[in-house]
Amino acid sequence: MDAMTSVLVVYTSTLGNTQKMAEAVADGARSVEATTVTLCEATEATREEVRVCDALLLGTPLRHRSADARVKQFIENTIEVLWLTDDLVGKVGGVFSVGGGYGNAGAGVEIAQLGLLAAMAGAGMILVPLPKTTPGSGVAGSHWGAHGRSGGPNMEPLGITDEMLQCAYHHGANVARVAAALQGKNLMARGNQAPSQELIALFLGSP
Repeated sequence: MDAMTSVLVVYTSTLGNTQKMAEAVADGARSVEATTVTLCEATEATREEVRVCDALLLGTPLRHRSADARVKQFIENTIEVLWLTDDLVGKVGGVFSVGGGYGNAGAGVEIAQLGLLAAMAGAGMILVPLPKTTPGSGVAGSHWGAHGRSGGPNMEPLGITDEMLQCAYHHGANVARVAAALQGKNLMARGNQAPSQELIALFLGSP
């Protein structure tokens, strides 16, 4: 029997739209055979959950062309620490987001998503983008990940459409398939000097 692939979906949501996207992403990942999915709010996700997963999908509402503060805190307290210990090297990563904003310029979605992906890349993760072949990407594709445009050009609240959720679903499935294909494979070169335990303790603020 093949080993199960574990996918962790970490997100935060204020108005409920990002939660809808997160649930669609999780459903997509679950559609891949032999995959288990954990859906977790960013303030509740533990370092151990991230350390043992095969793939991490990170989602955020947009806040002034950037990620939500709760997601940034998760990056600093979890991803950055696991970067130091090299525990995320070779794991699979993907991102998604939700936002409105004024006008039709995207409200900074690329900047926000690239910020999340940069944290994953720094940790040595293998990143899954969102190709334009993805169903629903015509309204929810940003190249880097699924994005739900929840507001109109004059900031009128519109919510998340079924087509946006479809894109999120397939993005979750794409990430899960890549994780399943790479599971158990140690593809990344190793050999750089690891930080000392004393340095790690200092970084974590341990006595």
